[in-house]
Amino acid sequence: MKNRKFNLSVFLTLTLVIILAITSCGDNIQENEEKDINEIALSFINDLLDGNYDYAYENYSFTDEMNKAIDSAFLDQFMTQVKQLAGDFVAIEDTQESKHETYDIINIICEFEKKYMSLNVVFDQQKKIAGINSAEAQGYDKSDKTPEAKIPDAIEEQEVVIGEGQWALPGTLTLPKEGEPFSAVVLVHGSGPQDRDQTIGPNKPFRDIAWNLASKGIAVLRYEKRTKQHVDKMNFEEATVKEETVDDALSAVELLKTHNSVDKDKIYVLGHSLGGYLIPRIGIEDDEIAGFIIMAGLTRPLEDVIVEQIEYISSLDGKVTDTEQENIDNLKTARDMIKELDINQSSNLNLMGMPAKYLLDLKDYRPTEMAKSLNRPILVLHGERDYQVTMEDFNNWEQALSSEDNTTLKSFTNLNHLFMAGEGISTPDEYFLKNNVSQEVIDFISNWIANL
Repeated sequence: MKNRKFNLSVFLTLTLVIILAITSCGDNIQENEEKDINEIALSFINDLLDGNYDYAYENYSFTDEMNKAIDSAFLDQFMTQVKQLAGDFVAIEDTQESKHETYDIINIICEFEKKYMSLNVVFDQQKKIAGINSAEAQGYDKSDKTPEAKIPDAIEEQEVVIGEGQWALPGTLTLPKEGEPFSAVVLVHGSGPQDRDQTIGPNKPFRDIAWNLASKGIAVLRYEKRTKQHVDKMNFEEATVKEETVDDALSAVELLKTHNSVDKDKIYVLGHSLGGYLIPRIGIEDDEIAGFIIMAGLTRPLEDVIVEQIEYISSLDGKVTDTEQENIDNLKTARDMIKELDINQSSNLNLMGMPAKYLLDLKDYRPTEMAKSLNRPILVLHGERDYQVTMEDFNNWEQALSSEDNTTLKSFTNLNHLFMAGEGISTPDEYFLKNNVSQEVIDFISNWIANL
């Protein structure tokens, strides 16, 4: 069992999106029927875009006619034909709703490499899928769109290597073209196997931060997370946040200290979600780090927040099914076991997808209290629409640090966990709609650094 891995579907709860997959196929169909057809359509199309054809065929409710006409191979062929026409998938751009006789139609507008396509899901009155088809989306023109991947003219990027030996990580250092030596920021990921851009769906929040801060004269270093780059080499039963996050963040800081374009006295560390939670653990290891930025930083035990997130997601449709309640109850049982966990228990114990050693390492960790001992500037930022790390966590940072002269705290009314703007309550689906990190957040960070 040396290379047993975390249950990533649970471990990703603290990153950017959660899809809880602990029910049987029949239960998934029942849960889908409890959802709004917009949610069902978006989830179904996301599964097709991800190539999950067997799962999509088995876990959604179809009319009798559709069941006779299609199978997973049909769904595969459907998406193959779409991609042959439109190229590789880029992002979901919009959703629209229409009606034909007694049928409801949800149009998922998707950007592909060559053109925009509308992937249409037809529902009968029992919320069963009665048809799927595609058509070129009207009113969307690729020629009017600036290529997303075009780096701003005022900055440049260098490929670098973080650390050395078996855990060396590829990274990207984004630099302004003029004005060196630069202040610099290291970006530290949330939970799960993240890439250097912290990609979720069509969104790349770490690339947004890097390009925009560099455009304002601040160098930014981002890198592949160890749990993504070296997943096959890691012994997850023995890993803690030290191996998952802290060691590599410190190696990234060391790399910046040796770079000729960087001001060695102005190196900062920015942590998002789990990365924000671990900022104090990173900071106490290196007293030369100039300051810290905590974005959507957790303050409470992981097991408490995981239960809270599942309860929130389960209630989004206005009611909690028996299956959802069973899942919640199981997680609460695991949470209570984690609370009672001690060093004498079996190292093979795995709760909420996390091994005993990982959980025990965090058992007595109090990030807000440890943050007080850093005695360096701290900026705490939070989105008020964040359901994953809520305003309760922001309030905990505020209560602990607001009296400190070197701490600044700021929350943003309309931003979610990714610090992207939206309206109404936040849901997992919005992470799959193309968006960008708010310019207001970028401006706040750059001004904070400039004024230190």
